[in-house]
Amino acid sequence: MSQEIKFNLIRHFGPSVLHAKIPKTVIEILNKYIDETIKDNEKQKKLDHGNYLVGDVTQEFVLDKEVIQSSGWLEFLSKCTLKWIELSTGKKIKKFELIQTWVVRQFENEYNPTHWHKGHISGAGFLKVPKSFGEYKQKKNIDQYEGGNLQFIHGSRMFMCDSKLSIKPEVGDFFFFPNYLMHQVFPFKDTAEERRSISFNAYIDKEIYDVYSD
Repeated sequence: MSQEIKFNLIRHFGPSVLHAKIPKTVIEILNKYIDETIKDNEKQKKLDHGNYLVGDVTQEFVLDKEVIQSSGWLEFLSKCTLKWIELSTGKKIKKFELIQTWVVRQFENEYNPTHWHKGHISGAGFLKVPKSFGEYKQKKNIDQYEGGNLQFIHGSRMFMCDSKLSIKPEVGDFFFFPNYLMHQVFPFKDTAEERRSISFNAYIDKEIYDVYSD
């Protein structure tokens, strides 16, 4: 008589990514702030961040300190980071130092090439997305390369180890990842609507991040 075989899939290698939902009230406050900033030419110039980032997009600007605090955005980032690090390492951080958080306004045919961030930890998520990202000329099974997708890249393709993780944008989705994790955003087409994303970089406890000091 054959015996029952129990299975337990262990996925321990490679960096973890935390998926969280931005609270609706935070999304509403941030979008209102961004819409007002877009109308204020002087404020746009003051907060412009485009020259420091790699993307070929319409606009990138940092958020000012007041809205970061009052909107609940800082609280969301710090709470999720604490939970993510604890789940991944079993350690509790005592430090969360925000370096910068910024908005990316991307439109038709624009893109963000493969890049990584500074600091210790980073994140990216979505405040607004088009109803459609356009159609492909060639009908193939290419969901992971769909226009507007956020794609994470780590290592190279190997047996039983995929090197890519593709994310289809949905409003409210936010992803936390280590600063060194490469990622890119594909261009989209056939729409005049905006793909509005938000990102951040931060420092945590050096003794937790710096695994080489063990």
